[in-house]
Amino acid sequence: MELIYADSAATSLHKPPQVAQAVADAVCRLGNSGRGANAAALDSGRVIFDCRRKLSDLFDGDGPEQVAFTCNVTEALNTALKGLFRPGEHIITTAAEHNSVLRPLYKLEDAGCALTILPCGENGVFDPAGLVGTLRPETRGVVCTHASNVTGNVTDIAAVGEFCRAHGLLFILDTAQTAGTFPISMKKDRIDVVCFTGHKGLLGPQGTGGLCVRKGLAIRPLKTGGSGVHSFLRAHPDAMPTALEAGTLNTPGIAGLSAGLDFLAEQGMDALRRQEQSLAWDFYQRVRRLPGVRVYGDFSTPDRAPIVSLNLGDVPSALVADELQDRFGIAVRAGAHCAPLIHRHFGTEAQGMVRFSFSWANTPAELDAILAALTRLVTE
Repeated sequence: MELIYADSAATSLHKPPQVAQAVADAVCRLGNSGRGANAAALDSGRVIFDCRRKLSDLFDGDGPEQVAFTCNVTEALNTALKGLFRPGEHIITTAAEHNSVLRPLYKLEDAGCALTILPCGENGVFDPAGLVGTLRPETRGVVCTHASNVTGNVTDIAAVGEFCRAHGLLFILDTAQTAGTFPISMKKDRIDVVCFTGHKGLLGPQGTGGLCVRKGLAIRPLKTGGSGVHSFLRAHPDAMPTALEAGTLNTPGIAGLSAGLDFLAEQGMDALRRQEQSLAWDFYQRVRRLPGVRVYGDFSTPDRAPIVSLNLGDVPSALVADELQDRFGIAVRAGAHCAPLIHRHFGTEAQGMVRFSFSWANTPAELDAILAALTRLVTE
């Protein structure tokens, strides 16, 4: 069976061919950026700088030097959260978060920070109006996801950013499900740190990610070590982006990420998003009519991340996913999706959910095949 891939919220399996070519070219010809003045090292530095520039432009940031690379959004979030908050300070987040946000926050709570986790509404939507009642004199910042990896619900980040500006708070945004899909403006939405991953909507390789940091905001580094500059200093250099980039960067991965960004620019991010949203909306409108199907999330608008999570009656989500893969060649993700609080909200801790997530590479014919397979499962 030819694989039908409906798990793009986990990773973008179908990359533009130029991404793989860029990785291969980098492996064969690029040296170690900042570690020498030879041609291979300088070429590596140019590729990395060019990718920083594209990312800063994408997020409406303060320049390429404010983009620091990590190996994924989890490392980026750990860097931002552990590098900005100190014991005694108060942090606000939501029940829609992934463990990449929750677990670092729990560690900070154990170390003496105070943590408030705001609940979501009936359909799993976080209402920024709830932020008002959580303010304390020691409140330092808000961290939240731009879109839930379980429901696809999108957070009103403009409202969160305005709240943070009005009260002098830091705003850290997890864009794992939206970078490369939804427009994000650090200036307009008043975001202090955008944390991103390269292997989902940005269409780059796994092992890439980073932070785009507002100029003037200093983050204590998660790691220290070799930097290629100021080798006789005892302390790690504090100028961006070196401050957050100890050790050799994943140059082949960054080259591939840069090629993914080029593809997004060529095709048009808005056009690709509308294509993905159209598929997800069509799937939702048809699947919700199947007997025994429960769909989770807010579908009052199709302007949402291209994710549809559901259950077939009381059948364990893992069993449904196995049947889809083994019998029909359809790849989805089942379980808790590393987001325990939203499952607690919906009462699906034990059952989990079956998540379908779509990309630019999916087709209407694949959608028909998925719906035919689900129809067989619910009628057998």
